[in-house]
Amino acid sequence: MTAGRNGLHPTPWLRRFLAGLVMALLASLPAVAGQLDRAGMEKYFPAPLVVGERDEALPVWPILKQAAGSYEVFAYAFESVDFAPIPGFGGTPPDLLVALGPDGAFRDVKVVSHHEPVFLEGLGSEPLFAFVEQYVGMSARRPIRVGRPNARGSGASPQNTVDGISMATASTRVINESILAASLAVARAKLGFGATHAGLTVGARPDADESLTVSELSARGWVRRLTVTNRQADEAFREAGLTAAGDGPPEAPLTDLTFAYLNAPAIGRSLLGLERFGALMRELGPGDHAVMVVSHGPENPLGEDFVLGSIPERLTVTQGGLAVNARDMAIERRGGAPGLPDGPWTILRITGAAGFDPSAPWTLTERIVRERGQIFPEKIARDFSADYALPARLFIREAAEAGPSWTDPWRARGPELGVIALALAGLVPVLVRQTGLVADRRRFSVFRLAFLAFTLVFVGWYAQAQLSIVTLIGLVRAATVIHDLAFLLYDPPSLLLWGFVLVSLVIWGRGTFCGWLCPFGALQEFVALLAKPLRIRQVAVPPRLDRWLRQVKYGLLAGILVAAAAGSPLADSLAEAEPFKTAITLYFVRAWPFVAYAVGLLILNLFVYKGFCRYLCPLGASLAVLGRLRLLDWIPRRAECGSPCQLCKVRCRYGAIRPTGRIDYPECFQCMDCVTIIHDPGQCVPQVVARRRGKRILPQPVAAE
Repeated sequence: MTAGRNGLHPTPWLRRFLAGLVMALLASLPAVAGQLDRAGMEKYFPAPLVVGERDEALPVWPILKQAAGSYEVFAYAFESVDFAPIPGFGGTPPDLLVALGPDGAFRDVKVVSHHEPVFLEGLGSEPLFAFVEQYVGMSARRPIRVGRPNARGSGASPQNTVDGISMATASTRVINESILAASLAVARAKLGFGATHAGLTVGARPDADESLTVSELSARGWVRRLTVTNRQADEAFREAGLTAAGDGPPEAPLTDLTFAYLNAPAIGRSLLGLERFGALMRELGPGDHAVMVVSHGPENPLGEDFVLGSIPERLTVTQGGLAVNARDMAIERRGGAPGLPDGPWTILRITGAAGFDPSAPWTLTERIVRERGQIFPEKIARDFSADYALPARLFIREAAEAGPSWTDPWRARGPELGVIALALAGLVPVLVRQTGLVADRRRFSVFRLAFLAFTLVFVGWYAQAQLSIVTLIGLVRAATVIHDLAFLLYDPPSLLLWGFVLVSLVIWGRGTFCGWLCPFGALQEFVALLAKPLRIRQVAVPPRLDRWLRQVKYGLLAGILVAAAAGSPLADSLAEAEPFKTAITLYFVRAWPFVAYAVGLLILNLFVYKGFCRYLCPLGASLAVLGRLRLLDWIPRRAECGSPCQLCKVRCRYGAIRPTGRIDYPECFQCMDCVTIIHDPGQCVPQVVARRRGKRILPQPVAAE
């Protein structure tokens, strides 16, 4: 270690050594891949199940079970990292073992390995294990989303919603995306569904328009009917031992549906009229589709208790064997075109995320349900379907990439991003204009405490945007394993803050984050306010010991980064030197050793102001190193600073001012106290002396050491 412009920092030879070591590790580490062999698979699928031979083309294992004297496929087992290596917040992809049944249902989902920081000695892995267990019984044929904690208990559909985990929103989204992306890849290859619309965006051609009657539309097959007679229904249910239950003659319709795809102008305008078709297209989102279903038979598939805007339980749209999520649009439903049968009807919305291709054949299915027995009746269901297809000339087909999954958290957390962005926009002019609010000691003190409260409560505890050395560990692991930084996009508030902090490093150095935007740093400042009423005197750390202690954080940073580059779990253990996970992410709800450590640092803060930040924080060390790239020595100084005046040095609780009066920017937390003093003619000693002598002096920036 050698002295830099304003303090000690790693020597050039040490930096070159670490850089060379990291690059060597980058070149030597293998790509991420599944880790289970046959023996590993057999531990997860013991007898009576049998692990078959691994597929020659794909890393998929058939899991067999004996039935009727022979073996049949119970599930296809695979590891998510082999198909969807999406990096988590530890920088490496979570590895999930997925067992997908031949019908597309999840037979089992297990966690093989992960490096998600919030589940490593934080919440513990048990909540993660419980999270993935929710997928068992759900179908890969349906889109599955991560809801809020207890979303299903609050009424969300258990067929396509899993309960999220508090304080682990971003991690659960990554895991959900890993499971679904890997499962869909296997389903397309092994189960044969979901392949018709992959990589395409298909929209109705707006110029393919003509005015047609319902009869003309029916003649072209653009309006279709699904009719089930009493005889057909009785024959379908007779296999289950049910006798005829339909009223009327055998050839009379039990259910009669008329349905059509509405986005095509020639169909939608003809059925709805120009004005209502325009309103429908405006209400549909980009890439969404609308299907009209009119019921004019005795059996109404919507039911009398149907709730507008919900998913009809007895109507299903399928394509390529994949059930498409179709939800009622809850819009006005009257005044159809002449010739359209009378009866209750619905317009089903199919979102663009469903991957529906209206130019390819699809099927409308109605489920008819009857009961058997009287005391404990058993419900028996039979499905009846009708196919639908439109000519390709009605559509525009364009190759497109699937929308990235990280866009969901950006939309969901838009309000939080807006609030943080406004706060940052308000902070910048205060820090830039040093003669404004900063020069007023009382007003600036109120502003600073209010902003720190915002940082602690909103940024930290509410938005969960505490920046951490864990992100740097993730960056190193991502660089050494899969070369993918997409995991950063799953935590929008933190990414917004990282962007601001990196810019501020170039302008002001480390202090903007450490002094204003670190929730744990803000918590320490509020705890330090208790020192005076508690009559706790600050401990003066001897200068030589202080200089030595300040190097500890650099050594800790080096150890963490080297361990991360080497793929060692030691990096996660060393990262626990940060109390951020305990105090901010988990609200002190954690195992007692971690809580005792975090509380101990807060108590230390009463005696040695921000001792953790000054001596132990590895994130602060990384920012201090990067902060040496700053463009400005922005804190004004006078020739009298340091000799004879030592007021700023004495008042600086961070020890960031040298006896010479120069600023040690890597140790400066941008509290602005010295800036307030130098602009205050009542505090700044050189100004006080000059005023007594009838002179006026101006502060001047002084080059840092």
